[in-house]
Amino acid sequence: MGRYSKLYLYFLRFSFSRAMEFRLDFFFRIVMDTVYYAVHIIFFGVIYGHTSMVGGWNFDQVLIFMCGFFLVDALHMTVHANNLWALPEYVNKGHLDYYLIRPVSSLFFLSHRDFAANSFVNLIIAASMLIWAILRYPGEFSPLQIMVFLGLLLNGAYLYWLIHMCFVIPVFWTHSAHGFQMLFYSLKQFAERPDPIFQGLMRRTLTTILPFLLIASYPARILFEGLNTTILIHSGLVSLGLTIFLLWFWNKALRSYSSASS
Repeated sequence: MGRYSKLYLYFLRFSFSRAMEFRLDFFFRIVMDTVYYAVHIIFFGVIYGHTSMVGGWNFDQVLIFMCGFFLVDALHMTVHANNLWALPEYVNKGHLDYYLIRPVSSLFFLSHRDFAANSFVNLIIAASMLIWAILRYPGEFSPLQIMVFLGLLLNGAYLYWLIHMCFVIPVFWTHSAHGFQMLFYSLKQFAERPDPIFQGLMRRTLTTILPFLLIASYPARILFEGLNTTILIHSGLVSLGLTIFLLWFWNKALRSYSSASS
């Protein structure tokens, strides 16, 4: 664990120094994500201008849910997104060899090497928005509810990475990740909607096989419905199952990889 911590500190130092060399991109990403947040809040603002409840949630509850998702999305963009976007190029050009010979987990190295320092500011903005949404909420939450909520958001960020990685790995066989990447970002929109609006087979799919609803909606329910052991157990089991699947999928992909030296 100490070796991985030291390695990640090197990643951070390199990423921040590189971000300062491209300041236009640094500020552009901040503006881009700020507009993204504003558009989503305005979208739900328009909806709640015509109704007081959506799926049993009022605007104050949806605002907390949205800000929770913004935090998870910003964390993913900061820690993982750049790395997953680069993986297809590594596979197709044979650059993956460099990472496979490192004396650490290739999955860890490839998922965390590039820390998006320009998104780190957006992570702070998203965290501030979540604090604001919680403080303006007319009800009260216990400290334990807040702790469990934040813990489930971290689990949601982990699920976000697991799902995204599963949509990138097929590049080992298809040699183009564009279609799967577009499919992932299309499906990701389900995570941006409150889970009570989904029913039947779609709901079961989005809480188990493609657990987008566990990313931000389930954590928010802890605040609005109280501590729920069913939500905790379900979230834990889905995360464990998807982790096992990803490890199997990754190892199978590596066995299919044709290196630059082969």
